Amino acid sequence: MVDTARKKRRLRPAFVAISLATALTGITACTDANPPAAGKPAGAARPTASSRPSAPSVHMIANGDHNLAFNVVPGRLPAVVLDAGGGEDSSYWTKLAPVLAQKTGSMVVTYDRAGLGKSDEVPGPWKVENAVSDLEAGLTKLGITRDVVLVSHSQAGEVATYFAKKNPEWAAGAVLVDASLPDFYTDAETARIEAANKAQIAALKDQPSTKQTRQLQATAAEYGPMHRAYHKVSWPQSIPATAIVSAKTPFETPEDARLWRDAQQRFVNAAPNRDLVTAERSSHDIAGDRPDVIIEAVAKMLTMSPRGQAG
Repeated sequence: MVDTARKKRRLRPAFVAISLATALTGITACTDANPPAAGKPAGAARPTASSRPSAPSVHMIANGDHNLAFNVVPGRLPAVVLDAGGGEDSSYWTKLAPVLAQKTGSMVVTYDRAGLGKSDEVPGPWKVENAVSDLEAGLTKLGITRDVVLVSHSQAGEVATYFAKKNPEWAAGAVLVDASLPDFYTDAETARIEAANKAQIAALKDQPSTKQTRQLQATAAEYGPMHRAYHKVSWPQSIPATAIVSAKTPFETPEDARLWRDAQQRFVNAAPNRDLVTAERSSHDIAGDRPDVIIEAVAKMLTMSPRGQAG
């Protein structure tokens, strides 16, 4: 079950957490009022005190004129890099990261994208190319530029796609967690979300100006052009990927949910080295509802890495 403090901290997904990050209908609203269904594995997120891995070390890494916070749980390579969805910082992975390090023995990295958490804000519209540059700078400074396994939730799927396309030699594979994928953004769907975003952004004017609300506005600023371009991008055929789709999807409407699932299926069908996994009994917050599904997919992906096979 997602703990109460975390639920209060997060925004409620109002339109696709992927479009404007997470939600705009209430800064303190719960992510999902419904607890996970009975039968959900309970032990995956609760390592014993004696088996807990080392606490993460924090690295402030410069990229141009701004600094970014990267957190590293020590372990062996290949490294697993966790990237949270829109509006979320690295604290989204607070429970999962140490458990993942314990279960796999791998180094686990989380970070705050610019404008979130401990990372500096960057003026102007959010651009995925800038996010890729920030991730490159952090991993380069940490010396992790080979056999990286990306674990990318929601909007971070866009960062992962552009990152993998630009740096195919860096990535050993990816686990895309209810991720924003190019196939979803047809012209019709992008236009519909653009229209809905206008009302969502207008609602922000009644909210206090915070790093989070400013980041939401930055994300929305060039949403249409950015996603029409994204629709034309493809994932590198050489990099294996597992797409995990939530049972609920980020959407309330059946038609949007169907389009979301169809996009995930088309992504997987496009190459033989891709798998589709459904996180049963899960909302869009798969890390909170079904961390075991993510852990299993990451462990499997690690065995496919050359270093993972050697280790």
